[in-house]
Amino acid sequence: MFYNIFMKKISTEMYLKVPFYDLDPMKVVWHGNYVKYLEDSRCDMLSKIGYTYTDMMNEGVAYPVATMDLKYIKSARFAQELKIVTTLMEHEPALIIKYEIFDAKSNELIFKAKSMQICVDAKTGESLYRAPEKFVEMLEKYE
Repeated sequence: MFYNIFMKKISTEMYLKVPFYDLDPMKVVWHGNYVKYLEDSRCDMLSKIGYTYTDMMNEGVAYPVATMDLKYIKSARFAQELKIVTTLMEHEPALIIKYEIFDAKSNELIFKAKSMQICVDAKTGESLYRAPEKFVEMLEKYE
């Protein structure tokens, strides 16, 4: 089986302003909300590539998260503007995605993470180890 280990890395950026309802009683972003920000940035990246979760469902595949490594560096606060840089490192045999969250004004790194998602047949749950052809095509077209 051939895996494309020399794929180009694709990075995208998105911005968000921390909403009040994401804070904990200590008035900082509750730690679990960072995972929500990662999901938002992953959806944003896939949309920019041109292959969304809807496309996956239409092709009968899913990419459940298998692992996540999280590193909390500094707390985000209410109304703080964040820049999230999302980088697709690999797409076969699994999606390996790196995330970095920065303060948008100072560019200070406040959080970083990495996730691994396995491509599976949506009906059977069987691991596929290959990215869908349409996804690979969109990756190759991405500038």
